[in-house]
Amino acid sequence: MIDLDRLQKTAGIVGNSDAIKQALEMMAQVSTVDISVLITGESGTGKEMVAKGLHKFSKRSQSELVTVNCGAIPEGIIESELFGHKKGAFTGAGDDRKGYFETANKGTIFLDEIGETPLETQVKLLRVLESGEFMRVGDSQTRKTDVRVIAATNKNLGELVQQGKFRQDLYFRLKTVTINVPPLRQRIDDLSLLVERFALEFTRSNDIPYKGFMPDAIRRMKQYDWPGNVRELKNFVESILVMERGERITVDMVEQKLGMSQNAGMNQNLPMLIQQSPEQAERELILRQLLLLRQDVETIKAMMGQGGVPQQPIPIYHEGNVSNLPAEMQISEDSHYTIRNDAIGDMNLEELEKEAISRTLQHFNNNRRAAAKSLGMSERTLYRKIDQYNLGRKIKRSNGKNG
Repeated sequence: MIDLDRLQKTAGIVGNSDAIKQALEMMAQVSTVDISVLITGESGTGKEMVAKGLHKFSKRSQSELVTVNCGAIPEGIIESELFGHKKGAFTGAGDDRKGYFETANKGTIFLDEIGETPLETQVKLLRVLESGEFMRVGDSQTRKTDVRVIAATNKNLGELVQQGKFRQDLYFRLKTVTINVPPLRQRIDDLSLLVERFALEFTRSNDIPYKGFMPDAIRRMKQYDWPGNVRELKNFVESILVMERGERITVDMVEQKLGMSQNAGMNQNLPMLIQQSPEQAERELILRQLLLLRQDVETIKAMMGQGGVPQQPIPIYHEGNVSNLPAEMQISEDSHYTIRNDAIGDMNLEELEKEAISRTLQHFNNNRRAAAKSLGMSERTLYRKIDQYNLGRKIKRSNGKNG
């Protein structure tokens, strides 16, 4: 078994997350075996680095690794590029020419973006994979090559097969062994290591002073989605180091560069505490609905009793947290989630939650999607709450009475 640390260092793969360790373990198992490998993952995740690592630890490491971006080759010449051509095969073919498969003989060929290859070319790729045989464009002579094929894609080949855009037999042949490279958002804890690696490499090679990233800047970067994955992160680090030359990178610099505001991604209408469990957050959402309902009732009562003008201002709670609620409505870790208020009565929060869900479902005639939207929770959470509070039977009986 190959040493994982040595494999990781040689391949240049950065990270200690479980997702990366799983990919490295798979690489260690198959790198020395002469078998085709399919590498999957979003664009920018580092699939080519995995391919290089597989080749370096294979029995073919002394021979060439030929990398081919199938998506960058025009459809009209891709077969010529892959398999070569004979002199005079087409206009401009002035000499015999080897293709990538012939050049990679005894080595490894890496077919990146394999999902972009035309269906006609896929037939010939399958033949090479199964027998090693191919013909140059314009030639009738069958040639042989001895290569290991590693392919990569950022598309779902199974879906392409269903759509008739990728051959099923080639798909089954390629996916004998599949290694998935996780997107950056699924291994966000590796971000600080990646930032440090990219920053040190870039500043050293370009003689730029480097004072590091502030901890809160790294934390803010971890909140970003990084749709371009590791490639986007690398470009971001290099760009911000150039623009802020010699400065320590702060959270303000990061937010400005990424176009993030301090409250980006936060719904100001949801008064949820940051340090909460999902259960507590759900309770806060229910509490907010009840508070808004209480405000409406109090406003109407005041207006009706005072000729349409409230005698006292009604407090409004929408500041993004519940720290400014009256003491009798505060929720703490030590409490039993009990609220005491004249407008609501003496109920624990679970009873309030149950009642709010029940009334909302009745209001929407048991339309659970509409009820979930009104309550500010997902449909899955609503279904779980219905089962938890045994509301299904109650709703059915209520509907029966109405009918």
